[in-house]
Amino acid sequence: MGDRAPDRGGPARHGSVDPGDLGGHGLAELERHRAELTGYCYRMLGSGFEAEDAVQETLVKAWRGLDRYDPGRASVRSWLFAIATNVCLDMLRGPQRRARAMDLAPAATPGAALGAPLPEERWVLPLPDGRLPPADPAELAVVRESVRLAFVAALQRLPARQRAVLILREVLRWSAAEVAGLLGVSVAAVNSALQRARAALPAAPEPPYEEVDEELLGRYVDAFERYDVETLVALLHADATMAMPPYTWWLRGRDVIGAVLRAAGAPCAGSRLVPAGRANGAAAFGQYREGRPFALVLFETSGGLVTGQTTYLGDRLFPMFGLPMSSAPRLRTRG
Repeated sequence: MGDRAPDRGGPARHGSVDPGDLGGHGLAELERHRAELTGYCYRMLGSGFEAEDAVQETLVKAWRGLDRYDPGRASVRSWLFAIATNVCLDMLRGPQRRARAMDLAPAATPGAALGAPLPEERWVLPLPDGRLPPADPAELAVVRESVRLAFVAALQRLPARQRAVLILREVLRWSAAEVAGLLGVSVAAVNSALQRARAALPAAPEPPYEEVDEELLGRYVDAFERYDVETLVALLHADATMAMPPYTWWLRGRDVIGAVLRAAGAPCAGSRLVPAGRANGAAAFGQYREGRPFALVLFETSGGLVTGQTTYLGDRLFPMFGLPMSSAPRLRTRG
């Protein structure tokens, strides 16, 4: 999996440089790397909010440390990744890791209580695909696979340094020597960490990534807004999942989901789903109930059916996805 091949060179150690040496642009040259750094920090941290904080801290540290940057020893890109790695490692010193509901509790049965909500820092949170660097069409599916919620959650199970090694080697395609230089360890240590990381990851955490089926999604969204439960259930994969952070409650299986939806009455009747682009390779929508922001919903599809629905309750994610906070925008009425 890969975003882009790295420049040659290891992390900066010492030296000095005039801001003009950064291609004559200084801060603009640093800013040019924001999207790629965001993708890296997101995979490391599992939260779009934390990733953006980490990237901002990285760029500030780089700007303040320009006098210590040695262009003879590292490209600007490699130097920035070294700073970003250290920022992420510092942020990951806490004992808790982010996860999906599927990683925290067994699937619920019809009638089970939601339970108590968990704090935001316990959850893998989505990231708009637009915050990632543009990908070559031939690489697009591979890049989106590397930010799917299941893969990002699996990364969070790894020790932080193993996580960095795996992302740099397998997603960003750095060489073992480049990663060794960045982390200040031997090539043998990098190879050993990569081997351990590979062994710890599930062989196939989810079905292979497929582009979102727009026609299917249109029918599902229409049924959702009409709260046509029978149509919704008919469009679900037999092993579809439904989760609702911040609760660990989640469902697996078309029949179970159908039973829960039928028993629930119509709590979402009259909701509107407003398109919000792509996130983690899934289709993102803002859900508005009674005209007010209610949740960000991600839909995954495969084989002509909906395979997953993750509903992030609350409006915290709405600004990141460019969704209005006041009321649902007016959409064309379906004919």
